[in-house]
Amino acid sequence: MANFEAKDTEFLEKVVHINRVSKTVKGGRIMKFSALVVVGDGNGTVGFGMGKSSEVPDAIRKGIEDAKKNLVKVPLKGTTIPHEIVGKFGAGEVLMRPAAPGTGVIAGGPVRAVIEVAGIKDIRTKSLRSNNPCNVVRATIAGLTGCTTAEEVAAKRGKTVKEILG
Repeated sequence: MANFEAKDTEFLEKVVHINRVSKTVKGGRIMKFSALVVVGDGNGTVGFGMGKSSEVPDAIRKGIEDAKKNLVKVPLKGTTIPHEIVGKFGAGEVLMRPAAPGTGVIAGGPVRAVIEVAGIKDIRTKSLRSNNPCNVVRATIAGLTGCTTAEEVAAKRGKTVKEILG
């Protein structure tokens, strides 16, 4: 994962999931919280992070700090992605298809949060297999980073973009 300069003012932040966990000790239960957060600049850069703390706001703040350390660049083609791709991580699998302008974001839950902060306006997605928010977010980011543009493919093959696209 590439590191980008993180400036606090220009990032969109979304809390995807907050989980309450408890530890049983001699005196009773100790409650703690974990927060899954995604951040992005709305222009093709996105990252996610987990924060854990005894209070929700602290967990969210820690998640945002972690997310800013794990930013990746996503290739865009106008307002959508360059091609269809299936992102996989663990048992999480997300199918993403480019859509015509005006379609909007057709995605559910964790996938929608990642897509919106990345700045993708038109896309169709389907979350397959696991519905664990953490694995679904990781699968979405893995799929988005796996996309390649026509320029990258042309450079790799030593051809022009016109030859690749036909």
